[in-house]
Amino acid sequence: MGSAGCTKANARVLINKMYIPSFNSFTDKQGIVAFMQRYSFATIVTQIDGMPVATHLPFLVKEKNDKIILLSHFAKANPQWKEIEVNTSLVIFTEPHAYISPNNYEKVENVPTWNYIAVHAYGKASILDNVEQKTELLKHTINTFESAYLHQWEELPEQYRLKMMNGIVAFEIEVTDLQAKKKLSQNRSELERENIINSLGKSHDTNEREIAAYINKLSDGQTK
Repeated sequence: MGSAGCTKANARVLINKMYIPSFNSFTDKQGIVAFMQRYSFATIVTQIDGMPVATHLPFLVKEKNDKIILLSHFAKANPQWKEIEVNTSLVIFTEPHAYISPNNYEKVENVPTWNYIAVHAYGKASILDNVEQKTELLKHTINTFESAYLHQWEELPEQYRLKMMNGIVAFEIEVTDLQAKKKLSQNRSELERENIINSLGKSHDTNEREIAAYINKLSDGQTK
């Protein structure tokens, strides 16, 4: 039966899943967590009045009792925070990515494509609304992104720090569904992958060099 025969229930299942061919599947949990921590500036997507709404935020990615926890904060002026406890949130981690030229392939009958890594993390959000929780979140955020600034932050007048914290809405998401994809030319020949690694590895573009490194690790069997 063709796709027209799908039931509404099946359609909902398909919609909720990222398209991942089996050879692009990324299933190593520790590898996924490491990727999310490395490329932690992500996009959170929720719904407001039936319409998708997105905000780009830095996230802390932690593991607690075998669960993945995402922490971040909105500006209080951003209305998206008002709905995050109501519905499931999707947080998208992506980067690096690179254009792949057919010049890397052995046959003329080929077309360009794009290599990339992406992680979709779904979960329910909880707002962290007291001063102690916000203080702890900001401390961890500063330690993660610029630990040298922590002393300066803590030496600022308390009223100023409280004013700044009053302007944010801190939250955490317990991840309930994790979908990850590595599109790294796994379906190409060894020679073609070597061509891609050599081509991208010489690039002045950081994204392209990082993709080359990921393909090389995959070829060496270092990642899943």
